[in-house]
Amino acid sequence: MISADKTSAAASLSSLSEAQKGASPFDLRDYLNQRQELVESALDASIEVVYPEKIYEAMRYSLLAGGKRLRPILCLATCELAGGTLEMAVPTACALEMIHTMSLIHDDLPAMDNDDYRRGKLTNHKVFGEDIAILAGDGLLAYAFEYLAIHTRNVAPDRLLKVVARLGNAVAATGLVGGQVVDLDSEGASDISLATLNFIHTHKTGALLEASVVSGAELASADSDTLEKLTQYARNIGLAFQIVDDVLDITATCEELGKTAGKDLQAQKATYPSLWGIEESKRQAQQLVQGAKAALATFGDRALPLIAIADYITERKS
Repeated sequence: MISADKTSAAASLSSLSEAQKGASPFDLRDYLNQRQELVESALDASIEVVYPEKIYEAMRYSLLAGGKRLRPILCLATCELAGGTLEMAVPTACALEMIHTMSLIHDDLPAMDNDDYRRGKLTNHKVFGEDIAILAGDGLLAYAFEYLAIHTRNVAPDRLLKVVARLGNAVAATGLVGGQVVDLDSEGASDISLATLNFIHTHKTGALLEASVVSGAELASADSDTLEKLTQYARNIGLAFQIVDDVLDITATCEELGKTAGKDLQAQKATYPSLWGIEESKRQAQQLVQGAKAALATFGDRALPLIAIADYITERKS
């Protein structure tokens, strides 16, 4: 199922490492552009269209629909921070994006959030039908674990097993699925507490972000202190990311978001702005980002990409 292009991917990895030597000051835009290019190339090579073509086309349609690729980039960044290489982290980075894409396909279904657009394109079920969209999500989820298990190189087996378990925990009822259930149950309720809202988003959004951050370091055999600090960073940026999402749902346009704006209000969902207001929500997000950056203080320049990404979360417009 893997396309050719391994030579091209290896060349991209090599040129990326060379381009970063001696780079100062840190340029987040350049960093994100290079990493996105690497991730896009690896994702494109990861799934080939074979019989039955419809399901592979549906999987590729959403997987290659663009986006910030924040989760795979975080995985790559923390692997390097912990002394690992891009090569050892790319399969896990791809797996994380496959899992994230599955969650978006399923989240957009009429039985869930019922959205027609994602990343500026028609959602999967609008193009392929609800039945194929469900199966495309299922296919991506299963393939994510197969892909990282088969294609990861130069990683200790016990570390790879921990990463597999971490990703499974992040997507199961202990993570994304559990958060989605409480989110659906909470629609239309007028008495949703901050504790419930935090539960929804630390599981529905935060769990996979945390897995993205920590798994990269896990691949590189990071020690427990490093993993603990990265976990704190990840939890803070995960919640900040969702707070900013809630604000953008109110303040941004459909063109800026690439999806339908105002969906939370339509669905009568509890959001951080509905509890705190927009300005306080922004302040809380900024406070979380400051805490995330503080957790990385001991890593010095190795943490520059993660620090810049934390700032980017509160400054983004989509």
